[in-house]
Amino acid sequence: MRKLILWCLFVIGLVSAVFVFLNSQGLAAKGEFDTILLDFREDIPADVIKQDLQAIAQQYNVTPQLDNKFSEQDHVYIIKGDRQRLKALQKSAFAKATEIIEPNYIYKLTPPAKPVWLGEMLRPQEGKELTPSLTGPNDEYYSKQWNLHQIGVEGAWSQTKGSGITVAVIDTGVTKVRDLQETKFVKGYDFVNDKEEATDDNGHGTHVAGTVAQATNNKYGVAGVAYEASIMPLKVLSAYGGGTVADIAEAIKFAADKGADVINMSLGGGGESQLLKDAINYAHNKGVTIIAAAGNENDSSASYPARYPHVIGVSAIGPDGEKAPYSNYGAGVDISAPGGSDAGAILQETINEQGEGVFLALQGTSMASPHVAGVAALIKASGIKEPDAILQVLQQSARPIKEDSLNYYGAGQLNAEAAVKLAAQGQISFQDFFRWLRDNGYLNPRFWFDGGAVALLPKILMVVGSYLLAWFLRVYLPFPWSWSLSSGLIFGSSGLFFLKGFYIFDLPQWPFRVLGSSIPELGNAIQGTEALNPIFASVLIPILLIALLLGHPSWKWFAIGSTLGVAACLTVSAVLDPTVWGLGDGNLARIYLIINALLCYAIARLALKNEDKTA
Repeated sequence: MRKLILWCLFVIGLVSAVFVFLNSQGLAAKGEFDTILLDFREDIPADVIKQDLQAIAQQYNVTPQLDNKFSEQDHVYIIKGDRQRLKALQKSAFAKATEIIEPNYIYKLTPPAKPVWLGEMLRPQEGKELTPSLTGPNDEYYSKQWNLHQIGVEGAWSQTKGSGITVAVIDTGVTKVRDLQETKFVKGYDFVNDKEEATDDNGHGTHVAGTVAQATNNKYGVAGVAYEASIMPLKVLSAYGGGTVADIAEAIKFAADKGADVINMSLGGGGESQLLKDAINYAHNKGVTIIAAAGNENDSSASYPARYPHVIGVSAIGPDGEKAPYSNYGAGVDISAPGGSDAGAILQETINEQGEGVFLALQGTSMASPHVAGVAALIKASGIKEPDAILQVLQQSARPIKEDSLNYYGAGQLNAEAAVKLAAQGQISFQDFFRWLRDNGYLNPRFWFDGGAVALLPKILMVVGSYLLAWFLRVYLPFPWSWSLSSGLIFGSSGLFFLKGFYIFDLPQWPFRVLGSSIPELGNAIQGTEALNPIFASVLIPILLIALLLGHPSWKWFAIGSTLGVAACLTVSAVLDPTVWGLGDGNLARIYLIINALLCYAIARLALKNEDKTA
């Protein structure tokens, strides 16, 4: 009867979980929009498109219009509408003539924290006088750019400064403030107002462009990462910081067609767009490296467009190298870079509300992303051409973070000097297998795998060690192998460790961390820390399992296997990484783990002896 009740509860829980998952819209469908975009098929004649547009206008009392002057060749039209009208259109006869009918989602700038004015940064603190930078460029405020020092950009400059590379800044536009007047520019476009000059009326885009390629060594202002690269200003966000996916998609294609090497998008939001995804794929196939901010909501996955395949998602760190409190993390984060925090923001020249040049220090993943874009430009200038290869250089050269179970930092923290040196050496390995699967459409885009989340060798040693212990005991105390025993060995030693790096967008990741943890790791699985909890990393849970299950004909083998698995896990941890809460990572922690491992082995042996006597 008890078994029947447990099975019923399990089935009910499983069905409920599946139902919640299937009905969970997540960020993919939570975006804001007030217009609907219609992308007509290329094989549809112009007169048929015209007839359909007239019919749509009459039936829905709307006025279809081109999004901008580039939309006509792509057959992309915009109409006013809400979700009800969207559903009606998708089910209508007009859908047969279109490739895409979807919301024209609005992506935005996440409101930054309070900006820090230059005067506040220059004010001496704690009685210390400011001293000018004695190394590096002669820009007046270079000494205040902790962010460039943090990524080691001076070492990269000894190899390249980005000459010959074009970085498209898809943002609020760019105004050529004084410190950008010596920066090289190529022709851009204003997709918001449909005009040639992409002037900034917000200040965000100018700040971002400065981080990428601010004029440097000009005895004025601050420096930029790839200051010999060219900027292509593409305005897709209004003065209020909002813009549509239709404009962003056109800007991406414009950049790819006009020779951009790198695209930076310091913007984001909710709502998955097939039109935007197609534009990203188009640019990627033309060799453009695309970088985007992960978002500033402190969520466990990146926002769009950072979470799209072929986009490098960037989280933010502060001056202390820790994740910025606002930064998104987890699924979709490929690398981290300086974005600032209350301890120090990112200083650049931009414009104020009157359009005048001012120096402002801002913080956000918007500020982190252009650091990566600038380094990507340096990498490409060093001879690495393909976007996937550039990503590999960025990831392999990043400073790895040992304890990063929640994927705060992706592959690690941006390291410009190491990236350029690696690019110059040409030591590029094959891209990560799971990312390749995801980027090429073999995995559902709602899934994401962090290949660096699991230390594979220790886990293999733990599993093998648990089986060796069982085999050793079996020589002296013969017992049958069973699925229960094997399950216990895995559960106690390693868990389903490959699940630790598995994410489903918009769902909490902690269940996968729990399933991917061994018994000693369960105590810290939800928090995502690496230090072992001394209660779980001990003989206590094995004793409890043996006491509860030893009388059961099948589950007793699970308890014995789990106990041996814990012994193996603690032994390997004592040798490779003896980090325990409250005990540190020295000899005290190592002795604690070894003693508990021996006790687990002894308990398993006693349980088997008891089983042998009973038999």
